Amino acid sequence: MEKTKVFLVRHGQTVDNVNQILQGQTHGMLTEEGRRQARNVSIQMKDEHIDAFISSDLRRARETCEIIAEPHGKPVQTTPMLRERDWGDFTGRKISEMKNETWPENVETLEQIKHRVRQFISLLQDEYAGKTVLVVGHGIINKAIQSVLFDRDMREIEKMSNAEVRILWL
Repeated sequence: MEKTKVFLVRHGQTVDNVNQILQGQTHGMLTEEGRRQARNVSIQMKDEHIDAFISSDLRRARETCEIIAEPHGKPVQTTPMLRERDWGDFTGRKISEMKNETWPENVETLEQIKHRVRQFISLLQDEYAGKTVLVVGHGIINKAIQSVLFDRDMREIEKMSNAEVRILWL
């Protein structure tokens, strides 16, 4: 089977990133810095051959991907498989205020996240074998993608910065 080249990108900085708030599966809003970060990736990637652009369906990732895809004149496909972790009742809370709290039962488990990731990887392998795809996701979902691909614990995967690009092969 032909390998798929993936440019894995984390969305640009958001208002909630700055304020250290768990966004989870809310749409979030890019800051001007987040848009600048996306434009920088767009410039960096403008001469790369990219067959498809795929993003989480959450606004912060979709907007980042649209900015990056613009010079290529290609549409951005979105999927809920790339959504960030569902933080349940923790969504919208300041991270610093939750230190010793018991996790609510409605927080998405790592196994649930990895199940979505396996579905997404299968989709890429089935539909984009031998192609190059740019994927825009979120901090935890991007860690999960790498965790599954490299068969490593999530804690062993270095966190991606906003608008960071990593190259993966499937």
